[in-house]
Amino acid sequence: MSDEGDHRHDHDHDLSDEHDHGHSVWGRLKHAVVPHSHDHVDSVLIGEEARAHGIRTAWVSLVVMAATALGQVFIVVLSGSVALLADTVHNLGHLATTVPLLMAFQLAAKAPTERYSYGFRRAEDVVGLLIAGVIALSAALIIWESVQALTHERELTHLGWVFVAGVVGFVGNELVAIYRIRAGRRIGSAALVAEGNHARADGLTSLAVIVGAIAAWFGYPEWDAIIGLVIAAMIIWILILSLRSVIRRLMDGVDAGVVPGMAHAASSVAGVRAVDTARARWSGHTLQAELAIAVDPTFTVAQGHRVAVEVERAVREATPHLAEATVVVLPGI
Repeated sequence: MSDEGDHRHDHDHDLSDEHDHGHSVWGRLKHAVVPHSHDHVDSVLIGEEARAHGIRTAWVSLVVMAATALGQVFIVVLSGSVALLADTVHNLGHLATTVPLLMAFQLAAKAPTERYSYGFRRAEDVVGLLIAGVIALSAALIIWESVQALTHERELTHLGWVFVAGVVGFVGNELVAIYRIRAGRRIGSAALVAEGNHARADGLTSLAVIVGAIAAWFGYPEWDAIIGLVIAAMIIWILILSLRSVIRRLMDGVDAGVVPGMAHAASSVAGVRAVDTARARWSGHTLQAELAIAVDPTFTVAQGHRVAVEVERAVREATPHLAEATVVVLPGI
């Protein structure tokens, strides 16, 4: 404790934790789309290591998605399939959103300035809004094309190639989705997880393309356009959930159990009389925490410092993805 009665203690640390989630169908679907700060992964990465991992993931998935989309563009021109067009447009949307995400990861490494004293890590969350905008445009285009196909007869050809493209699209998208989601949860990036679920939605739309091709084989070509509308609905659903996650982070929101968990961990430390304040917020893929604890007013500066060290240790052990923790020590009553 200083003469003014407070002591600040800051550290950066690697963390891991386990958390059980609901096993209902809705719970699993929601958990797959919305990132959680308490997700368990093989090993949590923070700091520069997390940023480098995010950049590597974005580049690898960008190459795979580009190859998948370009192959599908050729088949769309041959076949005239609306469902395949919907899938292809969504894949191309990944290219438009992954590039600014890469730029945000690079910008996060820039040193803080007098104007931006907290640095530029929030750029990652701002890109999340851009990703949502591109997803919305994709849904609008798909709805337009599907309505046009329903009102104007369109001949479907090369159904065998459409079927193959659907299979390739599903495999490519699912591989990218798994890769992105695991990486996003490992580094705590909501934007990267959203991109992964974007790819997963593409995988499901590729399955819809397969169903549409089979329906056309059996003489029901109108199902191609109907499936296009179903795909658009799925994209809008992903858009809503992604927006909720990104906006929550921009508003300094965290999962419901994070702050109570931090306060409980701090209060369990010997010497802590009370936890006056506990706060947490995300800055990009970095979780930051601030706590104010009350201790015995007769404690010396050294004793207060030791309590702060123990509180910081307890909090980081209880909070995955925590990269920065500030502990303020106040004299108790």
